[in-house]
Amino acid sequence: MDASCEDSGGARGPLMVVSVHDVAPATADETARWCADADALGIPVSLLVIPGPWRGMELSEHDGYAEVLRERAAHGDELVLHGWCHRAGPDGGAVRRAVGRAVARGAAEFAALDERQATERLDAAKAVLDRLGLHTTGFTPPGWLASPGAVRALANAGFRYTTDHFGVKDLRSGRASLARRGFALSHRPGGTGERLGSAVLRAGAAWAARRRGLVRVALHPDDLHRPGLRDDTLRAIEGALKAGARATTYGAVIDAAAS
Repeated sequence: MDASCEDSGGARGPLMVVSVHDVAPATADETARWCADADALGIPVSLLVIPGPWRGMELSEHDGYAEVLRERAAHGDELVLHGWCHRAGPDGGAVRRAVGRAVARGAAEFAALDERQATERLDAAKAVLDRLGLHTTGFTPPGWLASPGAVRALANAGFRYTTDHFGVKDLRSGRASLARRGFALSHRPGGTGERLGSAVLRAGAAWAARRRGLVRVALHPDDLHRPGLRDDTLRAIEGALKAGARATTYGAVIDAAAS
């Protein structure tokens, strides 16, 4: 899988990251479906792993699924931590909690945490991943929302990067880079704007590729339970590839921007 950002003419070309969200034992079938689609397209994916209790299951109780994730990483995919339990609690200020509910439907686990609270959850998550032999240096907060305290906790915990709605942040250098900027395109299954969102996803992916920016397409398990969303997503990815985007992972985007 070619993660290079150089095209045949030597100019810097557009990159595309396809991320599979909510990767956990409870969504093993949906993740396998998205991974099979990625394999058919010949592209890597960034797998956003929830290690804690979620939808009645925990990764620590399913060593067999950890082996699946290790195989995907060996295959060329990237493992990214995606919170601890993917659920927002009563922590933090009222405004941040309200924003998290509106944007992430109650999943914005790290949106309002202080540094100590975020550190506790990161430590719990890392302990599970370490025991299972799963390695990651990246973090995508549920709902792409992380408080300033959570970002400090990530840096202190040794994470290399995190992501938000608008791009990828290098936690080591803290430098802003156009090469890391790109809006996260995803569906909102079941919402009133579901069909409009699909059209925006297809058009946005092709537009970002044509302007030689970072294309980000986020896949969720619940997308597969809504008629037509999978086909719309695959058309968006194929459109970006035809427009010249090269599929890679979040970690490789950081590497490319730093080089």
